[in-house]
Amino acid sequence: MDFEYSPKVRDLQSRLTAFMQDRVLPAEAIAAEQLASKPDWWGAPPIMADLKAAAKRQGLWNLFLPAREGAGLTNLEYAPLAELTGWSPTIAPEAVNCNPPDTGNMELLHLYGTPEQKQEWLIPLLDGEIRSCFSMTEPDVASSDANNVRLEIADDGDHWVLTGRKWWSTAALREDNRVAMVMGVTDPDAPTGSRHSIVLVPMDTPGVTVVRSTTVLGFDDRHEGGHGEIVYDKARIPKANLLGPRGQGFAVAQARLGPGRIHHCMRLIGMAERAIALMTDRARTRVAFGKPLADEGVVQATVADARIAVDAARLTVLRAAWRMDVDGAKAARHDIAAAKVLVPLTVKKIVDDAIQIFGGAGLSQDTPLAMLYSQARFLQIADGPDQVHRRSLARAEFAATPVLTEVRG
Repeated sequence: MDFEYSPKVRDLQSRLTAFMQDRVLPAEAIAAEQLASKPDWWGAPPIMADLKAAAKRQGLWNLFLPAREGAGLTNLEYAPLAELTGWSPTIAPEAVNCNPPDTGNMELLHLYGTPEQKQEWLIPLLDGEIRSCFSMTEPDVASSDANNVRLEIADDGDHWVLTGRKWWSTAALREDNRVAMVMGVTDPDAPTGSRHSIVLVPMDTPGVTVVRSTTVLGFDDRHEGGHGEIVYDKARIPKANLLGPRGQGFAVAQARLGPGRIHHCMRLIGMAERAIALMTDRARTRVAFGKPLADEGVVQATVADARIAVDAARLTVLRAAWRMDVDGAKAARHDIAAAKVLVPLTVKKIVDDAIQIFGGAGLSQDTPLAMLYSQARFLQIADGPDQVHRRSLARAEFAATPVLTEVRG
């Protein structure tokens, strides 16, 4: 495994670092003020338009997409760039059009979309002109087992008719959210694994109602467009809105979930790095019991442990990205699962330690630490809870043939 960055990646790192320092980080306070002045607004603050225009001019756009419509980067090449955007997870990903859930939705449209679907949805998404959401999780079933998903997608002549309820559809409340990718049951009598399909549902379809947004540990995430609970009440869409083969919804969804999971982990590494930067700066400047916190052994141990942990987590992410590039996402699924378990846990601990060093300020809105903590905690559940990934890893371990057998006396 060679994790050396190519000249192309180093150039993008340099330009993206400057963009983060010069444009994105200074925009955080402005964005917060703009959203505070528009309490009923769901979506990006006005300053986002300026950031997106600047990112396009500087060639920092669609970095996530390996196809010709994107930057042409491998997963391994994209990893250090996604990490940089993790320093400002509420602004930077959208500023460079690398924000979930649009990244995964664009990948699905690229892989499975018809020419008409690509023209209507993919091109505007690639240009950053519209947003989208992904409706999979349901409030009335244990969605960690995707076979439980039961929204009905009934076959009615030239149309599909959707009936059911979804939630955690991120970006659903944005005015510029134009389409939802919805998973539901098209073939209830088919074998397990072949009952579900994904369809494209325009948000202005009659019968589609966004009931509310759920908060994340109290954060409303208005910059993202919230996390919508959506009722589909006999919503009719054309048969042409089927995305991918009928009955292959799980296979289609996996094409977005694998990259989506590792992209989350890449950004989380950047969140951890920002927490470390904040805690070290705080420790240098804060005096308690007659000396800077940085001189206290317990604080030094905390900082050292954070560095060890984030570097180990980063290597796990890079290995998963490398394996995806070499063998494909399916072969790398256990590497992705390992990263998906390890990284949010690691980052949550680092952010928690940073909060402890800041004291009361770390719990307040005066630092980004509470937001970073909620993001890390959220990602222990999003795209599959830890327990599901551990289950998959354990099953693979039990199935493996040991190289050595223990000798019992």
